[in-house]
Amino acid sequence: MSADPQALKWRRIGAVIAAIGVAAGAFGAHALGEHPRLETWKTAAQYELFHGIALCVPGLPFVTRALLLVGTLIFAGSLYLLVLLDQPWLGAITPLGGLALIAGWLSAASALKAPGAP
Repeated sequence: MSADPQALKWRRIGAVIAAIGVAAGAFGAHALGEHPRLETWKTAAQYELFHGIALCVPGLPFVTRALLLVGTLIFAGSLYLLVLLDQPWLGAITPLGGLALIAGWLSAASALKAPGAP
């Protein structure tokens, strides 16, 4: 692990988000039972887990991490709230999180350099 305080902070944030994703998935599996929007909950937990892990990857630029974090909070958060509050308008917010996630992954792709490249 890097001793860089910023890198450690982002890894901690990613690990906490991933842990919440696991907990949310378990909650959905056990507490929501046959809820009509259980698949929506599972999608939120899965995206939260994957993107929490992504935030732990060393060497990502700040903009990439910020986009992945904000995208995860908006995407998964809006889906969790949609299931819990049964407010369909929350589904209109979800694509904004998805766009931030896509932008984050494109940012990660643009930051990749070939071995030995300056």
